[in-house]
Amino acid sequence: MADYRAVLAVSEAIRGVLRSSYRREDFDNTPLEFEINTTRDFTSRTIENGVTLFLYRIYINGANRIPPGRFGPDGRRRQPQLPLELHFLVTIWARQHTLQHSLAAWTMRTLEDNALLPAGVLNAGGRGIFRPEESVEVSLAEMRTEDLFRIWEVLGPNPYHLSIPYLARVVAVESIERLPESEGPPVQQRTFQTGILQADAGVAT
Repeated sequence: MADYRAVLAVSEAIRGVLRSSYRREDFDNTPLEFEINTTRDFTSRTIENGVTLFLYRIYINGANRIPPGRFGPDGRRRQPQLPLELHFLVTIWARQHTLQHSLAAWTMRTLEDNALLPAGVLNAGGRGIFRPEESVEVSLAEMRTEDLFRIWEVLGPNPYHLSIPYLARVVAVESIERLPESEGPPVQQRTFQTGILQADAGVAT
């Protein structure tokens, strides 16, 4: 069951894909860091060479109908799932342009090669958040240049670094709450009395 921990699991899975694919000898033995950033990290802690992943927006996926909740161990259906789209900013950090350009292309190629994250990758660490049949798609996203620069303006005093927008979907967050067993008693209840018509007597009883 992909519960509220699903968003964190997707972020860590993307970072894990980059970390596990990185080979130091491909970058002249330059040590690289792969981190997940918050807004505070852009001002208090930066890295010299590497890649950061910044979750800047979460949307509801409106392309499909809201999927119904799964049945729990007790046989009762849970509340409807919450289908989410996660919008990330992948930022390239490097002192030299040669490393920056190479690292940007390598990052995009690596994420393209791992565009579909299966449950085994999403559940790295053995937490079992996603079911075996679940997966999440990672793809390049569109962003206007003005929006990209606006994000950097509010992130702090650091100058702009090469950044690439990505989208992870669909992350179906399930509820642990069960649907009500019934709709409750009716607001108004009507009763009727019936009689049997006797033809010989001409009266009803």
